Amino acid sequence: MTDAVAGVLSLLALVSLLALAYRPLGDYVARTLESPRHTRVERGVYRLAGVNPGATQSTRSYALAVVGFSVVSLVLLFLLLVAQSFLPYSRGMDGMPWDMALNTAVSFVTNTNWQSYAGESTLGWTAQAAGLAVQNFVSAAVGIAVAVALIRGFTRNRSDQLGNFWVDLVRVTLRVLLPIAFVGAVLLVVAGVVQSFTGDQVVDTITGGQQTITTGPAASQEAIKELGTNGGGFFNANSAHPFENPNGFSNLVEIFLMLVIPVALTRTLGTMLGNRKQGYAVLGAMAGLFVTSLAITTWAEVGAHGRSAQAAGAAMEGKETRFGEWASALFATVTTGTSTGAVNAAHDSYTPTGGGTVLVNMMLGEVTPGGVGAGIYGILVMAILAVFVAGLMVGRTPELLGKKIRTTEMRYVALYTLTTPALVLVGVGIAIALPSTADALGNPGGHGFSEVVYAFTSAANNNGSAFGGITVTSTFFQLMLATAMLLGRFVPILFVLALAGSLARQGKVPATAGTLPTHTPLFAGLLVGVILVMTGLTYFPALALGPIAEALA
Repeated sequence: MTDAVAGVLSLLALVSLLALAYRPLGDYVARTLESPRHTRVERGVYRLAGVNPGATQSTRSYALAVVGFSVVSLVLLFLLLVAQSFLPYSRGMDGMPWDMALNTAVSFVTNTNWQSYAGESTLGWTAQAAGLAVQNFVSAAVGIAVAVALIRGFTRNRSDQLGNFWVDLVRVTLRVLLPIAFVGAVLLVVAGVVQSFTGDQVVDTITGGQQTITTGPAASQEAIKELGTNGGGFFNANSAHPFENPNGFSNLVEIFLMLVIPVALTRTLGTMLGNRKQGYAVLGAMAGLFVTSLAITTWAEVGAHGRSAQAAGAAMEGKETRFGEWASALFATVTTGTSTGAVNAAHDSYTPTGGGTVLVNMMLGEVTPGGVGAGIYGILVMAILAVFVAGLMVGRTPELLGKKIRTTEMRYVALYTLTTPALVLVGVGIAIALPSTADALGNPGGHGFSEVVYAFTSAANNNGSAFGGITVTSTFFQLMLATAMLLGRFVPILFVLALAGSLARQGKVPATAGTLPTHTPLFAGLLVGVILVMTGLTYFPALALGPIAEALA
């Protein structure tokens, strides 16, 4: 079977699986978050945490709960990482240096999972499972909780109550993420992903030497790594490592896990709004951007564009032969479009056009379809901006889902849309201005500049993938990227929650003949156009100096 045939069949299988899961999973998540009933296990968790599950929270209280939970998680994970040598199953590993531990703790708490270390030579099993894997679950649950709070802002009428963060967090973790991750882990074990506690094994090589083979509980972490759009690998090579992703079947399972919740949440959106066509319109906008990106990336990698690829007759550098160009391009598009950051190939080795396209995926705000929860609240913010633009064109106050978009809402939208680009561009500017950055780059010229742009774009957008040529173990990069991850996660979340509260306090506006329909293909096209224009106006100069210049060289 040729690489092209395998690639097309994988795409057809992926689309079929997503279509089968779309309706039941989307409706299940909506029922889970709106149900008045609590399970026995959940009631036990609430008693231990001292939470009243029957109480609801105002905007301020909900935001404080999100930030407070995340701060406590960050501190606990930081302490676990620096003190891991005292923990059981540490595999004899020392504690992380403070700057690397801070970077890692921020990374996993913010659902970024940027890694400036090699997992198999830095962390023991307790740190991996009790620290990183736990954050893979709860950071993903935080994203979904914030998205649901914004949806409630549209559905509530003259109320400042956005729900109960603790209930949302526990339900998403126990009822949604854990069951799917369990099934996903079993499938990955069947596919050949390692899951053991037997310890490192020393084997004889064919050259007469010896090599240490590291194993561990990888499959259980791999499942939630992809399902929660986290991306942090058990091993340094991430999903390019044969112990994390051994074959085409495991590759398809991992891609499906990355996409299934972000895609299904558009159904959840339509169900909670009582207007499923609205969810289809959002899904259509996401799918249009995703398909375009996938087509460009695949064309760039398969067509051997670029001088190196043309000389070699293919663009297989940095790609695993067990996946090939089609599966690698699909994985790269999915991981940068879903805010996951896992990789089954080296993005640094992609052609200038292919590497530039996956970089643009993150610059779009990762709404194609975005991370779990983050994709939904991100594209809803852009939908508000789209109706505002439409209102300016026809000279009337814009409305979305029965709520007027006033000065207050647009202030939050503007601050949301400016936060991440500011973090990226300011961070890149500071890094490029320092003489020491040149020594950290693996390549000169436009490609080296792209490595810096990619690093800060990945951090601020909470993706976590990297152009692997750059070395980011210096204290400067550890702290700068940690700052970008922290602010890039929680500043937008605070604006989203403030926006949700502002919408919830409004009354419902009845639709009239002049109301812009937002469930139509026309609006989906407008939404795509606004996203592309905003991204182009913000990032084109940086792209021109990096991947565009390299592609035209």
